[in-house]
Amino acid sequence: MNADRAELVRLLAERSVRRGRFTLASGRESSHYIDARLTTMSPEGLAIIGPLALAAIRARGWTVDAVGGLTLGADPIAYSIALASVQAPPLVRAFTVRKEAKQHGTGRLIEGPVRDTDHVVVIEDVITTGGSALRAVDALRGAGNGIAGVLALVDREEGGREILEGHGLDVLCLTRLQELLAHAEAGNAQGS
Repeated sequence: MNADRAELVRLLAERSVRRGRFTLASGRESSHYIDARLTTMSPEGLAIIGPLALAAIRARGWTVDAVGGLTLGADPIAYSIALASVQAPPLVRAFTVRKEAKQHGTGRLIEGPVRDTDHVVVIEDVITTGGSALRAVDALRGAGNGIAGVLALVDREEGGREILEGHGLDVLCLTRLQELLAHAEAGNAQGS
């Protein structure tokens, strides 16, 4: 594991993984909750995620114009990737997919400098069922965008990745729940 990915796993395990009883956005019950925003909205998280995700997108062979996904989870990840592309051109723009179209102004569902001819990567903070990513994909395809794939920060390993792949989407996950839990357990054991 390279140093940046190891640091991302550490940050997510220490800051974002919670234990208890939780109802997820999917409606499922879980004993673990991943509040990725505690990492993705931190300066350290943004500094690591952007370059790491951009490199992963390029290593996968995805040529893209823009990245983004359903607000709010995808937003900081997409913005950090766009910023990282300044240091490693070509530039990649960021966008946000609203949960519903604005009822005022332009009435847009997709915000930001994305064009209907852009080839995009859909960003997801945590994949559980894949529902958020599919909503973003549907909105983007409806606007005429080509989808290179889906990049997720964390795969909860509950079938969401397979659902997305079943819809013909290429999926790339930077981390998995089990490795975050293993890191958290190792940290707890050292602290004992």
